[in-house]
Amino acid sequence: MKTDARAIVKRALTTEKSVILRENRHCFAFEVAADANRLEISRAIEELFKVKVTGVRTINVRGKLKRLGRYAGKRPAWKKAYITIAPEGHIELFEKV
Repeated sequence: MKTDARAIVKRALTTEKSVILRENRHCFAFEVAADANRLEISRAIEELFKVKVTGVRTINVRGKLKRLGRYAGKRPAWKKAYITIAPEGHIELFEKV
């Protein structure tokens, strides 16, 4: 069990899908630690951004196979979390300038 919120939440994801979810469903996407569970992720988001989390969905993303000429390799696997927050809350990290 991790105690540091910054060790659990690695980075925010800004993709087309995450922007659409943020605008329509108040849902944000983050890359999180692979061994973190939903409760730890929820507590970390609430601690870092001072918002009320209403839902957490997680996905284990498999690493893609990549080639460079005849050499094959694999990118590392990672974990993605979709965080739904209360409608009155907002995360300044994603606010428009």
